[in-house]
Amino acid sequence: MRVSSDAIRAGLAGLAVALVAPKAEAQVFGGPKPGEIGFLPANGQIAEDMFWFHNWILLPVTIGISLLVLGLIVYIVYRFNETANPVPSRRTHNGLLEFAWTVAPALVLVVIAVPSFRLLAQQLIIPAPDLTVKVTASQWHWNYGYPKSEGGFSFDSLYVEDKDLKPDQPRLITADHEMVVPIGKVIEVDVTSQDVIHSFSVPSFGVKIDAIPGRLNKSWFKAEQIGMFYGQCSNICGIDHAFMPVNVRVVSQSDYEAWLVEAKKQFASSDRVDLAAAPLVNP
Repeated sequence: MRVSSDAIRAGLAGLAVALVAPKAEAQVFGGPKPGEIGFLPANGQIAEDMFWFHNWILLPVTIGISLLVLGLIVYIVYRFNETANPVPSRRTHNGLLEFAWTVAPALVLVVIAVPSFRLLAQQLIIPAPDLTVKVTASQWHWNYGYPKSEGGFSFDSLYVEDKDLKPDQPRLITADHEMVVPIGKVIEVDVTSQDVIHSFSVPSFGVKIDAIPGRLNKSWFKAEQIGMFYGQCSNICGIDHAFMPVNVRVVSQSDYEAWLVEAKKQFASSDRVDLAAAPLVNP
């Protein structure tokens, strides 16, 4: 069978388009994208300070020490090999060198410690919250409980399977119901677990805190950008650990108030257990 040159050109053109054209996929701002490395976009001062601490303190120190050690190894191999030194030295001590390799690491630790302590204090000292959301982990989903001042309701947030995803929803990290918070407000999250140890993590907010049965752990964030932000359980908690996505939607105050009206109608009469009201040990 003879194939015309026009058909060949058309086939090659179609192949080129298929290879070059980007695949249709959900556009994710506060979550991971294929082919990317590094941190997710920061949304809040805590996350920005964490990323700065990593990029401008930890990373230079790590690279500097690695290059120094590599340079010393190369120098030792070149300078003190058997060919260059047929008669080995019998020196066992060098006071100045021993002083240097004791003091230098201590100074490096001080450089790391100062901004590290400031960042830890920023994370652990929670300012007066505008909204407190209770997050209860279970195998394998999250429950978000809002206080009585907001309507006193709670709801489960479950993983959405691939077959149920909408075109604008990324796979593996989409939940059927997201935690909704207003922009520019201090949000305190009180985290606990109903069964085993989980970990509530939203990288864009700089939040990562363990959910432990019988214990209430607290963290906070203040979002500065509107959008959907994604996280996951970051503690291996069982067979479906990989299917515990965290979805937090940051909206304007007016949109948040409108969502509250609908959420109270949707979840207030739910027959779910109100985990937000469950008594817990708060050490």
